[in-house]
Amino acid sequence: MTITVLIADDQPLMRSALRTCVDAEPDLTVVGEAANGADAFRQAQRLRPDVVVMDVRMPIMDGIEATGRIVGLPGAPPARVLVMTTFDLDEHIIDALRAGASGFLVKDAPPEELLRAIRVIASGEALLSPSVTRRLLELRARTLPPIPSKARDTALVGVTPRELTVLKLLARGLSNIEIAREMDVAASSVKTHVGHLLAKLGATDRVHLVVWAYEHELVRPGELDAEPDATPA
Repeated sequence: MTITVLIADDQPLMRSALRTCVDAEPDLTVVGEAANGADAFRQAQRLRPDVVVMDVRMPIMDGIEATGRIVGLPGAPPARVLVMTTFDLDEHIIDALRAGASGFLVKDAPPEELLRAIRVIASGEALLSPSVTRRLLELRARTLPPIPSKARDTALVGVTPRELTVLKLLARGLSNIEIAREMDVAASSVKTHVGHLLAKLGATDRVHLVVWAYEHELVRPGELDAEPDATPA
C-alpha cells in the first residue's frame, strides 16, 4: 500500500529536494506541496494524505498552528504530521508536539532517517530523534521548576510497577520490540501496557507519554547517551 505525503515548506528548493527523496521510494508518493501553513491545511483537508511533512516557520500560518488544525480535521482519520525545522529550538519542539505532531526531525537529518520517520508515523507510531529527546530533558532540567515527589506520586496513582518501567523505557526512545527485549516480555504485552498508560495518564498518543515522563522527571539528563538514532517512541 502506497503512503501518500503532503510537503509543506516555504522554500521551493527544500520542497523539491523532499519531493525527489520521497518519490524515489516505491511505497511513498507526494500528492501535494504547500508554501505556507494555510495552504497546507487546505490541501490536507482536500487530499487527505497519510503524512504531512511540515516546516515550522512559514508565512500566513506557521507550521504549529497548521498542525493543530490538520490533526483536528473531522471525518476520515486525519493526516499524521512530521515536523521539520532548521531552527532547533526547545519551544518549537514542545509546541509542535502539544499541537498534535507525531514526530519531529531537524532538516539536516539524513534522507534515510526522513524516509523511516514517514513510514513509522504512517504506521500509527510516533517518532522522536535522540537529539529531540535530549532537549526535552534539558528543558525539563533547566527551565521548569522541580516536581514535588508527592505530586509526582499522586499523578502515578494506579500505574503499576511494570507500566512505570515501560513508561521510562518509552521515554528513552525505545520501540515496543526493544522494550520487550529489555523486559523479557512479549511485544504484545508492551503494547497493552502502553494502552493502559495512555488511559491512566490522559495522554493522546505515545509522543505525549514521552513529554509527560520528561515533565514529571521520570528520566534525567545522561540517561540517553547510549540510545540509537531516531527510534519510534
